Amino acid sequence: MPTANPPVCKILDLGKLKYEGQKKAAEARRRQKIIEVKEIKMRPNIDDHDYETKMKAVRRFFEEGDKVKLTLRFRGREMAHQELGMQLLNRVREETAEISKVEAEPKLEGRQMMMVLAPKG
Repeated sequence: MPTANPPVCKILDLGKLKYEGQKKAAEARRRQKIIEVKEIKMRPNIDDHDYETKMKAVRRFFEEGDKVKLTLRFRGREMAHQELGMQLLNRVREETAEISKVEAEPKLEGRQMMMVLAPKG
């Protein structure tokens, strides 16, 4: 509380004051990053180069602060080899361990195996 003598006061336009407050709130909302969940789709028998390309995209999503949902799609007789899908998801988990944490453990839903990773930072 200012103790000036005579007391200092400022005459303001209430409408202008409200408008300034709304502008500041809108600017703060605009600067906030909305975390999105990006999906990467793979097959259990993915080739090495394709895998590296997908991993590059995963790392880019983490740098942008987004979560990543890895979806493995099993087709036909691939369902008999679900352990290959688990190995692939565990490989992704190990390769991104320093920049991400597992938010949802790998689980099988129908013909798809899913895992959600979130950035550590």
